[in-house]
Amino acid sequence: SMSVTTSIHQFLHEAQVPYTVVPHRPAFSAQHDAAAVHVPGRDWAKVVVCVIDGKPVEAVVSATRSVNLADLVDLAGGDLIRLATEDELVNLFPDCERGAMPPLGPVYGQQVFVDVELAGEQDIVFDGGNHTEAISMRWADYAKAVKPVVGRFAATM
Repeated sequence: SMSVTTSIHQFLHEAQVPYTVVPHRPAFSAQHDAAAVHVPGRDWAKVVVCVIDGKPVEAVVSATRSVNLADLVDLAGGDLIRLATEDELVNLFPDCERGAMPPLGPVYGQQVFVDVELAGEQDIVFDGGNHTEAISMRWADYAKAVKPVVGRFAATM
């Protein structure tokens, strides 16, 4: 299994923010990931890649939530929105295992939108590009590095 990718480490290093890599047993859903790392589901950042007016963006919500596409497209000021396809994800995140994309849009040339609920937490934990290592960091440091647009677009699952 791949370890946290060089591009992810490089991005966080250049942003000069501290972070911790947390090894965990393989887990294949956001809620299971959160349980494996022993963090509350509300702190676990789940990445949903959407395509808004032809451009891929990362929508980031707590593990226990889903994305309301109508609210997200409003927040983004776009017209058309859809979920990215599996094929698109492979091309957009060539160095990531399937479903383990980190919410580090700038690494992949994507704007990032984070739901306000997740932005209210002190810490944020997310997949490091694979299903066996998570990255944990303070929300303030994450926000400094990624500069996400924060708004309200999470829905209950």
